[in-house]
Amino acid sequence: MKLKHVHHGFALATALYFGCGAAWADAASDVKYLQQRWAEINYRTTGDAKLTAFEQLAGKAEAITRANPNSAETWIWSGIVKSTYAGAKGGLGALSLAKAAKADLERALQLDPSALQGSAYTSLGALYYSVPGWPIGFGDDDKAETLLKKALSLNPDGIDSNYFYADYLIRENRYPEARTHLEKARQAAPRPDRELADSGRQAEITAKLREIEGK
Repeated sequence: MKLKHVHHGFALATALYFGCGAAWADAASDVKYLQQRWAEINYRTTGDAKLTAFEQLAGKAEAITRANPNSAETWIWSGIVKSTYAGAKGGLGALSLAKAAKADLERALQLDPSALQGSAYTSLGALYYSVPGWPIGFGDDDKAETLLKKALSLNPDGIDSNYFYADYLIRENRYPEARTHLEKARQAAPRPDRELADSGRQAEITAKLREIEGK
């Protein structure tokens, strides 16, 4: 199974988390850590090292959500980490990770649908169009589009909300619409403290524009 986007070291990760002191003082610092570490792994790591790093980060994300159960932002990032790990892992073994990511993102939506400018809708929509449909998985293209449009309503100029909707549109052979959203994503304002993530996403946007050139 190819995705876009359990941990045997969980006990160790939990111990590390609760021993970090002030560095883990609140949910905001936890989210920042997950954002930055995710970008490092996703854009600077390859092969087995990437899988190992994502496995470790998924364990830390589990610990963070346990420590901050009412923070929608931590649940969103736990879902993002797991879904990206699933994409890197591939195969049927990735399906359990995708289901765990789905549960985390749904939990975030229950807590605060508008958290991180609707990022839970974006990531959940990407899962729905990336995962196989019934009877193998929970994939559903119609539901994916509904979620991705909801994300755009909350963050119409966002780099991720536009990129992932464009990616969905490419899969649906709706190239003119996809190009419009890719161009919008390319023009998105830089995000504070997200330089690596923005740089990596811009490279993906460029690749998608080349992919649909002439279509």
